[in-house]
Amino acid sequence: MQGLLVDSSDQRLLRDGVAQIASKYGAEYFLERSRAGAKLDELWADLGSAGMLGVHLPIEHGGAGAGLTELSIVVEELAAHGIPLLLTVISPAICGSILAAHGSPELAAAWLPGLADGTRKMAFALTEPDSGSNAHAVRTFARADGADWIVSGGKCFISAADEADALLVVARAVDIADTRRNPLSLFVVPTDAKGVTLQPLPTAVVSPDRQFTVFLDEVRLGPQALIGLPGKGLPQVFAGLNPERVLASAISCGIGRYAVAKAVDYAKERRVWSVPIGAHQGISHPLAESHIEVELARLATRAAAQQFDAGHDAAAAANMAKFAAAEASLHALDQAIQVHGGNGLTPEYGLAEMWFTARLMRTAPVSREMVLNYIGEHTLGLPSSYRTPRRPPADHADLLPEPLVR
Repeated sequence: MQGLLVDSSDQRLLRDGVAQIASKYGAEYFLERSRAGAKLDELWADLGSAGMLGVHLPIEHGGAGAGLTELSIVVEELAAHGIPLLLTVISPAICGSILAAHGSPELAAAWLPGLADGTRKMAFALTEPDSGSNAHAVRTFARADGADWIVSGGKCFISAADEADALLVVARAVDIADTRRNPLSLFVVPTDAKGVTLQPLPTAVVSPDRQFTVFLDEVRLGPQALIGLPGKGLPQVFAGLNPERVLASAISCGIGRYAVAKAVDYAKERRVWSVPIGAHQGISHPLAESHIEVELARLATRAAAQQFDAGHDAAAAANMAKFAAAEASLHALDQAIQVHGGNGLTPEYGLAEMWFTARLMRTAPVSREMVLNYIGEHTLGLPSSYRTPRRPPADHADLLPEPLVR
C-alpha cells in the first residue's frame, strides 16, 4: 500500500532486509512461541548477525553507526510483519543508547558489541510500584561502601528480565545532598549477582517478552558498574527514554500497518451478497481512515527520530509521535477485527491477541495522560498540573526498602 513516508535508498535496503528476515518467520512463529512461553532466539540471532539490532550504535563498538531513524525502521518493519518485539526497544535501544552516550569506555567495550550482535541482552529497570511515571520518587537506592556500591530495592514490570544478562538499574543516590530533587545513579547489575531475584509478573499481553518484578537485596557492585557520575543520572535516563518513546511509536505504527493490511486482504476476498465486502463504504471508509491515521503517525515518528539524530531536543516530538501512533494502531486493529467479524477473534487470524500489545503501547512506556501533561506545559506553556517533590530529609529513613518477597 502506498504511504506518505519516503525512505532513502539505504533505508529502503534496510527495510527490505528486515522484511526478508521477518517473512522467514512470520506472525505465526511469533504467536506460537509467545503462547508457549518460548523465546525467539533464532530470529534474534538472525537480526543480530545482519547488523540490524546495532544499526544505531557506534561503529567502534560493533554497531553500524547509523541513527535512531534506522533502528525505528527495523522495529516498525518487524511489527508490520506481525512481530512486535518489545526487546528491540529495551536492549539495543534504551540500554544501548545510554551506554553509548554515558557509559565508561570499559562498560561500552564490555556491553555494546554484544548488544549490537544480539549475543547479549540487557533489561531496563526503572519502574516501581509506588513511583509510576515519577522517576524522582524511586525508592530503590544506592549507597557507597568504600569503592563499591550497595543497591537495594524493588522494580516492577521489567520486560524480558529473564532473558537479560544484566539490568540497567535506576536508583536514588542517597549519599549526595540535593535540596531540589532526588539525585539518580545508574548501574549495570548482572542478573546472576547475589541478591538479585526475579519473580514473574503475569499479564494478558501475548508476547515472548515476559514481565517481572525484580528484587535487589543489598546487591554489591564494583565501581565499574556505575554509569557516568553518581547522582547525575537524570540526563542519562533521558538518553534512553526519548529513544524508547520513538521506538514504541515505531512498534505501534508497525502494528497499525499489519492490521490494515490484514483487513484489506480479507475485505478483498470475503464475499457477502456476491461482492467483496470491501466494496461497501461501511468497510472501505473506516479502513481508509485507519490507513491515513497510521501514515500520519509514521510521519510523526520519523520526524521525532530525525530530531533526535540531529542532536535536537526531541522530547515534544517523541511524546507526540508516541501518542499519535498508539491511538492509530488501536483504531486500526479494532477496525481490522471488526472487518473480520467472528474470525477476528480467533487465533487463526492473528489479530485479537495483538490487541493487548497495541493497548500496552497506550499506557507504556509513558501514559497518554503524561504525554498530554508534557505537551500542555512544555509546548503550550500552560501551568504545570504536577510538581516534582522535594528531596526527603537527610537521614534517608524513608528510603529503606520494604521486606523483600522470596
